[in-house]
Amino acid sequence: MSPGPLRDPSRGPAPVVPPLPARGTAGAVDPGAPVDAGYPVDAVGPVDDLDAARRADALAGRTVLVPRAPERAAGLAATLRGAGAHVLVSPAIERAPVEDTAPVDGALARLVHGDFAWVVVTSVNAIDELLASAARQGVDLGDAARRARWAAVGPATRRALEAVGVTVELEPDENSAHGLVAAFAALPPSDQASTPADRGSTSGNQGSTSGDQGSTSRGRGVVLLPQGDLAAPTMHDGLHDLGYVPHVVTVYRTVTHTLAPDVVAAWRAGAVDAVVLTSGSVAREVARQLGPRDDVVGVAIGDPTARAARDVGLRLDAVAERPTDAALAAALVGAIAATRTTAGSAALPDDPAAPPAAGTTGVDPTPEGDPS
Repeated sequence: MSPGPLRDPSRGPAPVVPPLPARGTAGAVDPGAPVDAGYPVDAVGPVDDLDAARRADALAGRTVLVPRAPERAAGLAATLRGAGAHVLVSPAIERAPVEDTAPVDGALARLVHGDFAWVVVTSVNAIDELLASAARQGVDLGDAARRARWAAVGPATRRALEAVGVTVELEPDENSAHGLVAAFAALPPSDQASTPADRGSTSGNQGSTSGDQGSTSRGRGVVLLPQGDLAAPTMHDGLHDLGYVPHVVTVYRTVTHTLAPDVVAAWRAGAVDAVVLTSGSVAREVARQLGPRDDVVGVAIGDPTARAARDVGLRLDAVAERPTDAALAAALVGAIAATRTTAGSAALPDDPAAPPAAGTTGVDPTPEGDPS
């Protein structure tokens, strides 16, 4: 797809959006302050890369769509707003509970019993469901967590675990499922050993979807993988190849959330300059509900999301270097600045008479950490 020009900021801001709606209602929001969702966000203010962007006004007057739940989008929205952007926040997907909670409840009971060597968490959403299971069973997740070792795919997931009393022992430099598998592979033999329960237990592990019955054939130990229904098999397959026995439990579902009508209207009117895509599911829903536009700059949180965006025909200009709010903001600044630069070096960046951008500059994609 040949990219089109950015919207001229001299046209003024996008349509005013309504206040923060009640949870579960459809409405676009531009939150005035970060929303406390119980977990820290990856970025709470402008980053170094945005200082230069502010001087150049790369985002000034631009309208950016962040199709994510308000509590998850708050940090990024605040950062972009600090750089002069108008931010539309409206979720395209949402988390839904699984219909049958017996598998996750059973997995938590096994965790309490000490059946797992590791618990690997690749999404903050999974933590909510583990907490819900613990509440149903009258168990403190922080206490139960001490019976296994824990790995987190990235900083947001690690901080969310630490907020509920879980100590994270492994976090990869490359915040992705591939990076986490590589981190397991790099562990020294002494660290690949199982927990005390795995070293001495002879109890069975009935109920696994991965064939981990009995401790005598568990290799390096059984690894609990609490995931969403759309998670790729990367972690399962990678750990299996390393000699672990993965136990996958689906703890939440990803379902469609209808975008706010004013967001749809702004998109169709050409009033949106850029969209930030934070998962493959989000990319697919943006394409399905809004349709591709070649004049909207697209930025992805990681390589899987970038591939999904391209597969459904969305314009893709840049991929964040890491799956964090700060990296997403920097990627967006770079993409818009590069797109405007291609319009011609003789024109000033903010000159309304400057010709429209005619191309984009991509960034080498890197994997993402939230495979929702």
